[in-house]
Amino acid sequence: MAENEQQREKDAGYRVLARKYRPKDFSDLMVGQEAMVRTLTNAFETGRIAQAYMLTGVRGVGKTTTARILARGLNYKSDAIDKPTIELKEIGEHCQAIMEGRHVDVIEMDAASHTGIDDIREIIDQVRYRPSTARYKVYIIDEVHMLSNQAFNGLLKTLEEPPEHVKFIFATTEIRKVPITVLSRCQRFDLRRIPAADLVRLFSTIAAKEGVEIEDEAVQMIARAAEGSARDGLSLLDQAISHGSGHVEASAVRAMLGLADRARIVDLFGHIVTGDVAAALAEFQSQYEAGANPVVVLNDLADFTHLVTRLKYVPEGAEDVSLSEIERTAGAGFAEKVAVSALSRIWQMLLKGIPETENAARPLGAAEMVLIRLAHAASLPSPEDAARRLLALEEGGAAAAPSAPPAGRPQGGGSGSANAVSARQTGEAPRQSATVTMLHPQSAEARQPEIAPQPETVEAEPEPAPEPQKTSAIKSLQDITDLCSKNRAIKMRSEIRNFVRLVRLEPGRLEVNLLPGTSATFLNDLGAKLREWTGESWFVSLSKEAGAPTLLEAEEAEREQRFRDAREDPDIAAILKFFPGAEIRDVRVRAETETPDTADGDAPDAAVNEDGDVLPEDDIDE
Repeated sequence: MAENEQQREKDAGYRVLARKYRPKDFSDLMVGQEAMVRTLTNAFETGRIAQAYMLTGVRGVGKTTTARILARGLNYKSDAIDKPTIELKEIGEHCQAIMEGRHVDVIEMDAASHTGIDDIREIIDQVRYRPSTARYKVYIIDEVHMLSNQAFNGLLKTLEEPPEHVKFIFATTEIRKVPITVLSRCQRFDLRRIPAADLVRLFSTIAAKEGVEIEDEAVQMIARAAEGSARDGLSLLDQAISHGSGHVEASAVRAMLGLADRARIVDLFGHIVTGDVAAALAEFQSQYEAGANPVVVLNDLADFTHLVTRLKYVPEGAEDVSLSEIERTAGAGFAEKVAVSALSRIWQMLLKGIPETENAARPLGAAEMVLIRLAHAASLPSPEDAARRLLALEEGGAAAAPSAPPAGRPQGGGSGSANAVSARQTGEAPRQSATVTMLHPQSAEARQPEIAPQPETVEAEPEPAPEPQKTSAIKSLQDITDLCSKNRAIKMRSEIRNFVRLVRLEPGRLEVNLLPGTSATFLNDLGAKLREWTGESWFVSLSKEAGAPTLLEAEEAEREQRFRDAREDPDIAAILKFFPGAEIRDVRVRAETETPDTADGDAPDAAVNEDGDVLPEDDIDE
């Protein structure tokens, strides 16, 4: 059987490594996917076979290959075994055709090019027919998230209750785009990224089978560049073999991938943490002239920073086989010497500097500026250390300031710093000392400090500032609009009247509900103005409660109520009835002191104008 396979490979010509060494059974899938293999093993042994499977994971982890192996296990048939199994050591009756994608009962469909309901309708029409030769008719749909909503909806009923002879296997890289109604009908397997250590062993084994000599560091670089994808790593390995003509060296792989030398990255990191800007720039320039990409250098520097930080807390991480010897030893050494705060600062600055370099018109200059910032920040204290030093300086300055300055020393020299510290703590301006000490050796009395005469100046008394309104004086939205009028904030007053509904008002706290029409910064502006006008802090927040009507709505409601009361008044109703066509234009409530009195108490009620004068009947507006 093996000779026939080798003969077919010779007849088919050269095949890339990703296809040549594609897993053929579940034992090959044990690389990184042990949980899935264990679940399928137990399911096949107990006969608990699901009607549909969902395989998800990043590109190149083996979703389509796993689907074919699963279809092979479902339809396995040999002289000794005729049932679903994961023991696929021998090539069965249907195995070769399934692995090559040409079996009549294993239908593969790419959902990226068959997205419509018509393609799903064709599957629905075919599922009623039994398989031709195999045990199950298996439908493998790759990139299933590309199906349209109509296609998903058309598939639901068949997916939930398929015939006994039909199995579905779906594969996708975007599991979040698959409707939950479809996911709930499938048994889901998450194919995780393959660890770099497993990839190193896999690539070394394949290189040995191909008779290729490859350096350990080259395998490690390829495994890291694969980022958990076996297919991507095998493609890079294939390219490296072609590049090196059968002998793969680390320098060739580094040049092929545009990577920087790991040892030189460690040197660059050492110059940065010691704050040696000149050495860091010289090392970076040397790497750039050797062909390293500035962005790749910064990314490698970030990777090494992460490695050092991780080794600080997980020292056994140095045993990872994907790490080079220089990374293990130097990383462990830096982990003991460099503080976490410095590592965190380097990491944050690199995260910001990498996209800046990627988008810069001159990547070389941008990368150098990032390195200069990193090296300069290495000599700066952390925020915690700076706060501690400032506190110690303030405490020391306060203790050293004497109550009375000694002879021969100006008082400003000792108390000036203390005044500055006090000013920082209280927010007041530092006080200037007015005493000047004069020394006269001829006189003993001169050793006492003398107060220099101050010129008499007449200062104009400042105008008293308007006293801010206290928070307790604000009890309604009307009070706030009055403040706006007082401070000439016409626009804010208008917005409060028209769009603000009061939910809750307490001293220093205001909750409102806003109608459409206010500016985006209205709440922040209102809080700032209230703090400025009242001299106290305010917390203005938006509430989901309906709240009270706006001031404008309240005025309109009050006006409507006055009109209703006027219409219900018997005298007004009699006037309106006596004068057909007459209407109420406005209703105003007057104070009792302003109500006009008649000359004698027997005068009948009459219409009055705005000034309170009695109108004759001929002047009433009809």
